[in-house]
Amino acid sequence: MTVFERLAFLGLAGACGTLARYGMSALVQRFSGASFPWGTFAVNMTGCFLFGVVWTLAGERMVLGSEARLLILTGFMGAFTTFSTFMAESGMLFVDSQWLSGLANLAGQNIIGLAAFFLGQAAGRWL
Repeated sequence: MTVFERLAFLGLAGACGTLARYGMSALVQRFSGASFPWGTFAVNMTGCFLFGVVWTLAGERMVLGSEARLLILTGFMGAFTTFSTFMAESGMLFVDSQWLSGLANLAGQNIIGLAAFFLGQAAGRWL
């Protein structure tokens, strides 16, 4: 596969992931109400599950090749939810017995991410 073809397929997979995220989130939110972001919750949990399935099929079972893994995990799943990548990377740290790094990744991204969100809001109000 040429670089151009790889990029085109990644873009297509990303577009499909974006549409799947939008559709699933909207559908779940419509049926669950607006009191809690169930749509995003459902997308993130589904993404984590699917990431685990694809990772295992590609890495341990060798059912998927490197190109399919790239398109599914980076293209589709990257657009569907980056939360799944965040959890997979955290999980790999724990699997490798890097407990402190795993905890730092989980806590750091959540705490610093929330702080960055509030700083972004402040910057948006200031601009």
